[in-house]
Amino acid sequence: LSGMILLLLGFLKLGFLAHFLSQPVISGFITASGVLIAVSQLDHILGLDVTGRSLPALLRALWVALPQTEIITLAIGGTSLAALIGIRFGLKPLLRKLGLSEKMASNLVKTGPLFVIFLSIAAVVNLGLNGRIEITGEIPSGLPSLVFPVFDADLIQILFVPALLISIIGFVESVSVGQTLATKVDKSIQPDRELIGLGAANIASGLSGGYPVTGGFARSVVNFDAGAATPAAGGLTAIGIALATLFFTPYLYFLPKAVLAATIIIAVLSLVDLTPLKSSWVYSRSDFTASLGTIGMTLLVGVEVGVATGVFASLALYLYKASQPHIAEIGQVPGTQHFRNVNRHDVITSPRVLSLRVDENMFFANAQFIENFITARLEGDDEIQHVMMNFASVSLIDSSGLEVLHGVNQMLLSRGIHLSFTEMKGPVEDRLKRDTILNKLSGQVYLHHYEAMSALDPSVFPPLRQIEMEVQEAADGSHI
Repeated sequence: LSGMILLLLGFLKLGFLAHFLSQPVISGFITASGVLIAVSQLDHILGLDVTGRSLPALLRALWVALPQTEIITLAIGGTSLAALIGIRFGLKPLLRKLGLSEKMASNLVKTGPLFVIFLSIAAVVNLGLNGRIEITGEIPSGLPSLVFPVFDADLIQILFVPALLISIIGFVESVSVGQTLATKVDKSIQPDRELIGLGAANIASGLSGGYPVTGGFARSVVNFDAGAATPAAGGLTAIGIALATLFFTPYLYFLPKAVLAATIIIAVLSLVDLTPLKSSWVYSRSDFTASLGTIGMTLLVGVEVGVATGVFASLALYLYKASQPHIAEIGQVPGTQHFRNVNRHDVITSPRVLSLRVDENMFFANAQFIENFITARLEGDDEIQHVMMNFASVSLIDSSGLEVLHGVNQMLLSRGIHLSFTEMKGPVEDRLKRDTILNKLSGQVYLHHYEAMSALDPSVFPPLRQIEMEVQEAADGSHI
């Protein structure tokens, strides 16, 4: 069911939904997930058996079970952790000093975790630690057999909603880690193709008796750290896993779980980055709030709630910003035909014409705000005879925005004020022509803002032809 849902979303090209996750939210989710995964592995390092889906639950369980810490397991896990840290941060400079090439040193660093695994297995076997520490034990060998699901209408009805939630969470997790790793190598991902790939993988997993597939954080980062750079890495990994399950599972019998936990901890901690949180605090408090909320909910409640919080926060912040668009009263910059914000520049204005520039699309979330702004601006100003709305920044006017334009036009008419539009984009004008607004408009639609101002108040804004003649006369006089 999850696979079919993901495939359908991919074929319908709904991958754009991933764009509703803002970068601060993705960054916060990745950071919190990295911390959560790392802490969830500490029980294997300490030789404990604890469970928990949130950071407080995990820390509480670890604290309660701390007196039962297995010293030998801690020694192996701690040593492995220290060795992996040394390999990651100190081995490459050392190898370079010894004369190895950049490529050779990098490859040895990437294979370092394998040596830690081999040495830990050898230590368990030679020191007789089997039974004293927790090991992977017997791993079933062989490939899974195909299992065709039972198509039962009642069962599908029961499982559809959980399958839908699994699909959404899996897609968001996969896109989040995919975008994060892609950014590290200056690349990008295509969400629609991710949906199709995830859908196909989930269907294949379901037919082989597996569980839902996602782009997991821990596995993806370990793969990335090992040097995976192209889709071929996925194919080679699959071949390697197939060969391992057929022939090599007996050799992993004595692998300590503490070493696996240390490998995962080192890998996922590379995802923990609080720099975006600091920069968003300086640049945008709303983005900081969204990022911090995502981190908090992921750590305090769990990954699923963290994802939902991130999506909701992104949408809520977007709608909040869009619902209060920036509307600038504009005037002419002297000596030019440019019009800028009267609060930022020393500009020329007309007491008869109120020029407004709407710096946002007009849609249901902000249409009423725009009408209220115009109404409030007109209060107490009896000289205004024209309202000129500059639509240079408007790419969309939906039905709610159109309704507001009708209302503003009627309201201004009742006050004896004319409404005009200027610098309207072609697609916007095409849509308005399907309605009666342009025919009922009390003013006109102008191509250029200066043209409109010179038509409405030529005493302040001389017509362009007059300016050209004055310039020519000045030039002729200077020549004489």
